[in-house]
Amino acid sequence: MGEALIGTWKLVTSENFDEYMKAVGVNAIVAKVGSSLKPTLIIAKDGDTWTVRSESTFKNTEVKFQLGVEFDEKTADDRNMKTTFTLDGNKLTQDQKGEIPSVITREVDGNKMVVLCKAKDVVATRNYERAS
Repeated sequence: MGEALIGTWKLVTSENFDEYMKAVGVNAIVAKVGSSLKPTLIIAKDGDTWTVRSESTFKNTEVKFQLGVEFDEKTADDRNMKTTFTLDGNKLTQDQKGEIPSVITREVDGNKMVVLCKAKDVVATRNYERAS
């Protein structure tokens, strides 16, 4: 289950991501830089362990997890969160609990992945395509 998520993904479009970053507490300058990046997202699975890696010219991040198991996550912008990932078909949900909670969903349909980032009343949409 979730095999469609596995692979390398390139960001194609991003809407409202700087507003999402401001909502989670990132300062406006860093948010502007972050929203201008076109990261590559790499999703892998080894046994029960999943890896989500984001690579960009600004910063690379990686998170390893097992589905349904809460763990301590330090986000790319240095927030400390209690995070749990769940999988429903081809939809991977990252539930981050902390000072400012956030939910990130990654859903695949064919060679496209839609990532929704939600915090407070802000929603950002990031569209990826599978890398060839």
